[in-house]
Amino acid sequence: MPALSISIAIVDDHTLFRSGLASLLDEFDEIKVLFEGINGLDLQNKIKNHPDLQLILMDINMPVMDGYAATKWVKENYPNINILALSMLEDEKAIIGMLKAGAGGYMLKESTPIDLLNAIKAITEKGFYVNDLVSGRLLVALKDGDAKPIFSARELTFLQHCSSELTYREIADLMNVSPRTVDNYRESLFAKLNIKSRTGLVVYAIKNNLIKI
Repeated sequence: MPALSISIAIVDDHTLFRSGLASLLDEFDEIKVLFEGINGLDLQNKIKNHPDLQLILMDINMPVMDGYAATKWVKENYPNINILALSMLEDEKAIIGMLKAGAGGYMLKESTPIDLLNAIKAITEKGFYVNDLVSGRLLVALKDGDAKPIFSARELTFLQHCSSELTYREIADLMNVSPRTVDNYRESLFAKLNIKSRTGLVVYAIKNNLIKI
């Protein structure tokens, strides 16, 4: 039985790029392009007609309403829709700006089709996508200004269990979830905190009074 396709939208003011990308992604069985938009305002007008939309590929520099404003609006009004920034800009300001607005990942337009497909799959499954552009900068974005990492109740429960001697599989059993779900909790925390080990997570949790010892 084939896997369900991921419903996406492409928002970019360059018609040739947008249409070309839509045609390219339509070649993948895993992707279904619901609609295209030329800017954030166009997106606002079209999104209401597509309740099944799961992910938006969002350009940054667009007239009328740019990617920063459009991303913030989407996350405020449709928080369950994931956003993957897709831009020619490689500077840190653009990356952090989109992450702070609510994007779950950032890719360059020069990326290969298979890399883009993998990013779409990752962000749909986990809510974020980490690559060479984002890794190490996500923490900066979260720590900048008054912004602080936000943890789900399940992530905090997972953190508490991490301070024990339980294996990840045992933690999964205790939380009544699959080992893969526990892996997602771990990877999400690694990405949010720029930490790469279980010990690091526990130390952070203790220092920030997130768990009881």
